[in-house]
Amino acid sequence: MSPRSARRFLGGFRLAVALLEIVAIIGNFQYVLGFRFFATANFFSYFTIQSAFLAVITLLIAAVFALSAPRDPAWLGILRTMVTVYVLVSGVVFGLIVSQASTRDYRIEVPWSDTLLHFVVPALALVAWTTDSIMAVNPRVPWSTVGWVLVYPTIWLGYTLARGQDIGWFPYFFLDETQVGGWTGVLLYCLLCLVIFVAITAGLVAINRRLWARRRRTARGSRAPRRGTRRRRVPRVAEPARPR
Repeated sequence: MSPRSARRFLGGFRLAVALLEIVAIIGNFQYVLGFRFFATANFFSYFTIQSAFLAVITLLIAAVFALSAPRDPAWLGILRTMVTVYVLVSGVVFGLIVSQASTRDYRIEVPWSDTLLHFVVPALALVAWTTDSIMAVNPRVPWSTVGWVLVYPTIWLGYTLARGQDIGWFPYFFLDETQVGGWTGVLLYCLLCLVIFVAITAGLVAINRRLWARRRRTARGSRAPRRGTRRRRVPRVAEPARPR
């Protein structure tokens, strides 16, 4: 497959994942409409939903670049890595932490839209991101991404805690101090989420840089002359005689 064909395939795959994410968001919105005390503002306050919207926007931008340019800009690689971390964390938190809400006062169900949002789309987003690293046509992701990835979750956490204290509602049980034994419990859960964010981001950056370097070495090796072959010398052209 030529580089141009690979980029077109990658652009189409990014579009497909974005469309699937849109279907998941719409399906999940229709699902929560069935709740008696549903509030639209609460729906858009979930980290999963906000990260899903970020994923759609980022994938659409990335698809445009893949279909119209030979490589992505460096900032897009950083942004895509961050958003991939957000959707992956949404799935990890849903599986490891939010599932514990079944033993508390929160009702937990897993409709098809939640399956798409928390498991299917994150897996596909990871495949699309990994493909970039394997192709190595985009700039390497810098280690500073590990710090940048925490900016948005920190802002979201401050907004969520302030809003929750005001209206008495939290999107996740571990942010409600009455559900986890006080603010110490909230802090411990937040530290756990911090570890998950940093670990996943550091892992992705390390994988990206390793795959990128390996692909570059392979590309340089394929261009190098094979051993045992002689380089053809270009015959010299004799200088024309100069008049004395």
